[in-house]
Amino acid sequence: MIPEPAGSDRYGCAMADVLHDASHPRATRVERSFAFVDLSGFTRFTDVQGDDEAVDILSAFRAVVRGVASTHGVRIAKWLGDGAMLVGVEPEPLLEALVEIEGLITDSGSPLPLRAGFTTGPVILIDGDDYVGHAVNLAARLCAAAEPRQVLAIADDIVHLYTDI
Repeated sequence: MIPEPAGSDRYGCAMADVLHDASHPRATRVERSFAFVDLSGFTRFTDVQGDDEAVDILSAFRAVVRGVASTHGVRIAKWLGDGAMLVGVEPEPLLEALVEIEGLITDSGSPLPLRAGFTTGPVILIDGDDYVGHAVNLAARLCAAAEPRQVLAIADDIVHLYTDI
């Protein structure tokens, strides 16, 4: 058996020990709520209507997301082309923001409906602005699985929020 070089792992990365160590000073375990939002049909819309129309739709979408996020104390973690990743310290404001964003997009008469995924859970916050963990991945998958004008969430994540469900 040939020994591996010091500091490497199965990925061949000399920094693996740092990257895999959640106790690293720039990595912190936190509980957060995540949502991914996406304009359904954006690629086809761009192909048919052209780039200028797509930019107009995207600009209006981003203005709605920015406005609603700021009023609910939700952070826009990243823009993802025709979508966004949103983060909340508490689940209620993020879920309320999602419902409001979807309603505003629908009420605006946008030709592109919104779809979204929401979940809450423990993750690792790295470098102060990026999140790694199952909750992030699940929220993204829920968004991808959502139908237009639909917000998908795991029942356990929302049942405790509203006692009248």
